[in-house]
Amino acid sequence: MAPGLPTAMDRPHFIGIGGAGMSGIAKILAQRGAHVAGSDSRESATAGALRELGATVHIGHDAAHLAPDATCVVVSSAIRADNPELARAAELGIPVVHRSDALASLMDGLRPIAVAGTHGKTTTTSMLAVSLTSLGLEPSYAIGGDLDVPGSNALHGAGEIFVAEADESDRSFHKYAPEVAIVLNVELDHHANYASMDEIYESFETFASKIVPGGTLVIAADQAGAVELTRRLRDTTSLKVVTYGESESADVRIHKVTPRGLTSEVTVLLDGKLLTFTVSVPGRHYAHNAVAALAAGVALGIPSRNLAAALKSYTGVKRRLQLKGEENGVQVIDSYAHHPTEMTADLEAMRSAAGDARILVVFQPHLFSRTQELGKEMGDALALADASVVLDIYPAREDPIPGITSDLIIDAARAAGADVDAVHDKATVPDVIAGMAKPGDLVLTMGAGDVTELGPEILARLSK
Repeated sequence: MAPGLPTAMDRPHFIGIGGAGMSGIAKILAQRGAHVAGSDSRESATAGALRELGATVHIGHDAAHLAPDATCVVVSSAIRADNPELARAAELGIPVVHRSDALASLMDGLRPIAVAGTHGKTTTTSMLAVSLTSLGLEPSYAIGGDLDVPGSNALHGAGEIFVAEADESDRSFHKYAPEVAIVLNVELDHHANYASMDEIYESFETFASKIVPGGTLVIAADQAGAVELTRRLRDTTSLKVVTYGESESADVRIHKVTPRGLTSEVTVLLDGKLLTFTVSVPGRHYAHNAVAALAAGVALGIPSRNLAAALKSYTGVKRRLQLKGEENGVQVIDSYAHHPTEMTADLEAMRSAAGDARILVVFQPHLFSRTQELGKEMGDALALADASVVLDIYPAREDPIPGITSDLIIDAARAAGADVDAVHDKATVPDVIAGMAKPGDLVLTMGAGDVTELGPEILARLSK
């Protein structure tokens, strides 16, 4: 039986309630009976979904939005110190709780699976949530993106398992105590918070140390950073580690990945037996995510064959190679990829699925700091497309950095032989793409910002 409300969460107020991580926690609390309120910078479908659950959602940030009887104020690392609702909470003496602490409290009394890694967290968490649900286990879950089916990023389930993304960006994943943890990969990212790979390794080591006694770490056997983390952990702890991947030394070995259009057939060697199942999204990296989910479920005691069959029920998550539609023979697909490794993986997956079709990319860089550190690598990734347009940098929570613009990416892409142009006015993109695209082409809107809004607009323009 799932637990009820955590202490002090009876009347929470969320600042930035529409965010992917914040909204998931708010939804679960509302489903558990809390009187949820909050604010966000703009109206959205997420705000509407929260209202349907009984939450009060204000648009805009104003001190008057915070009710005096709120039991706590929930914030993420993106909320600035001068936010008026945060200032009002201090005046009223209302406790301020970080998003990660709120999520950790929701896991109390359950069997948590925490999914960590620089890339692939949302997909892997989603695969687990969908497959466990299809097996009738009624898990709770909190995901950084909306599932294709049933269309939400969070659910309060009646079962004993809680599946959650574990965010390394601000070290908040140190708050969790999972029974099973997954580490998909370890790379340098989030440059405002981590200065070196050593800091990244130390942070992931701390995360692994939080696994409950008798628990399991599932970790990639092929990715260099994960391999180094495994070495460090085996030198310093007695933690139970299960590796997965194509390496011959992997405990759960990927024997073969066979592309089948927009799906893949995966064969793994597990406990000395071959097991074959279907992954309903294209790309080798998604096959690896599915095997990580399989290994984590087995670590919880779920029969491997049952879980492998259930993984087929996963049909995708919004913004992860999500087909937005087709007009006049041109398919428009949305990708959340914003790190060079993610960009490369998604473009290679689309190249495998596209055959002779051209791939046109609309890329929006995410964060000035990431562009400063990885602009060249982003440009190299865009060389995998047939043609690209690059928008201005989406700042999210950051202030501009002098001299850091999309030109860093464009120059690198051109140096790598890519056909790439700058588009500074986002509103002109649908016309630009309509002038480029031909029947049979694939158009990929790529990035973690508001580039996702362009998909429907491009389709509308193509229809004319």
